[in-house]
Amino acid sequence: MSMEKSEGLILRVTDFSETSRIVVLFTRDFGKLSALAKGGRRLKGPFESSLDLLARCRVVFIRKTTATLDLLTEAQLVTRFRPAERDLACLYAGYYVAELLLALTEDYDPAPILYDAAAAALQEFEASERVRLATLRFELVLLREIGQLPDFETCAGCGAPLTEGQAFGFWVSQGGLICPECQREEHQPGTVHAGTAAALRALSSENDQFWRRLQPTVQQFREMRQLVTTTVSHVMGRRPKMLKFLG
Repeated sequence: MSMEKSEGLILRVTDFSETSRIVVLFTRDFGKLSALAKGGRRLKGPFESSLDLLARCRVVFIRKTTATLDLLTEAQLVTRFRPAERDLACLYAGYYVAELLLALTEDYDPAPILYDAAAAALQEFEASERVRLATLRFELVLLREIGQLPDFETCAGCGAPLTEGQAFGFWVSQGGLICPECQREEHQPGTVHAGTAAALRALSSENDQFWRRLQPTVQQFREMRQLVTTTVSHVMGRRPKMLKFLG
């Protein structure tokens, strides 16, 4: 057993006994982990009432060498996720981030870039009216970091560069767009125009500033939403439960 320190987002909290809780965290240094917080239901104690869903905390835990739960010994609150009153779009987007991290990350698989993206997304939800675009940004970074990001540069059929002025299909099982010459009926859950492909490249870029300058049209956003939803559902093996609340 070893004692570890990190910063983490709380993805799930479950009551375990009259005084304790089981907490699932996505930590910056260790990835996703599950830990028993003894005394976690008490108002006073080593957790200082910090064990709230989507709270960001500095945590200390004892990592077990067996298949049993880790032991969370301290949690110091950094910030809570606090959507504006009655801002359901922000609230549901936060829950969606938690659902994706729970479903698409592995235990003890460190992903600091993804952790930073999740923390930034929650802040963006609280501070911006562009919740839908910030949600897409997080989904694409997540897909990129787990190696499931579709190719928005070249055709998944022939490998040719995707040129401006065209409309492309999407081949979900091959993870990429399809040029007009390679398109078949089974490849097309929807049409993706060249401007949408360019927006997707900006949204999924490692440069965190590109996407902030985007002003997608209603049509472009609809095309992006359909493609990203199709991809996330394919990778998860099911449609995410929170999607129906995102609007």
